[in-house]
Amino acid sequence: MGLARLDGRICLITGATSGIGLETAVGLAALGAHVVMVGRDRGRGEQARKAVIEKSGNHRVDLLLADLSSLAGVRGLAQEFLANWPALHVLVNNAGTVELARTTTIDGFEKTFAVNHLSYFLLTNLLLPRLRESAPARIVNVASEAHRFGRLDLADLQSEKSYQAMRVYGTSKLLNILFTVALAEKLAGSGVTANCLHPGAVSTRLGKNNGAWARLLIGLLRPFFLTPEQGAANSIFVAASDQLDGVSGKYFVKQRAVPPSRRSRRPGLARRVWARSSELVGLLP
Repeated sequence: MGLARLDGRICLITGATSGIGLETAVGLAALGAHVVMVGRDRGRGEQARKAVIEKSGNHRVDLLLADLSSLAGVRGLAQEFLANWPALHVLVNNAGTVELARTTTIDGFEKTFAVNHLSYFLLTNLLLPRLRESAPARIVNVASEAHRFGRLDLADLQSEKSYQAMRVYGTSKLLNILFTVALAEKLAGSGVTANCLHPGAVSTRLGKNNGAWARLLIGLLRPFFLTPEQGAANSIFVAASDQLDGVSGKYFVKQRAVPPSRRSRRPGLARRVWARSSELVGLLP
């Protein structure tokens, strides 16, 4: 894959205690990075941290806890990271959820939208000054081919008019791509790049919070899925490939840049998403 060594580089990965995020942590740690994993549960997080150390042979692995469905949780995570690590060279926004029924967060946001988009947006913005100081640096947003069936209505980002779980999930992934496009534009010339990717259809914990029948369905489909290790390969590639120095604003599938959907390329849409997201999280556009 032409991966660069990451010795002395600090990498922060959300959703890192299982699935794609865990294997991304293993891969970046194996390249020598100082990996900071983010999870919600301390017990599972410590087990995951030990697994990364064991698999990679790298002891420079730390754990932070945060509830990324909460704006306060995202702000707390950024504050704790900034207080304890002097640099940030790779940020991997990987955490995600699928909610079969519409639920809202403590802040009143629809949960899939909050976790899959707003947490990426707010955390990245809070860490941007540190990323700029640490340049060359990379931001990696885990999106999905599911973005192709997303339908974006800026007047109904909370899916109050209608709620279809996979359509809402697809819209959140479309937002990941639009965020990446706007971010790359804002970061041009800074030495910080922003790219997004599709990991593939991967067997992970995603969706298992939706009850017994959802777990059964996932179990039946598992033979057709990629393993988390296979899914993480694209994240590791975008985070560490020496072929991508200076490359920004791209969407990668199977380690190749491909055009995302036409919706994600509508003129001015990425900027409008940025402005609305800034309002919702309380940041200046």
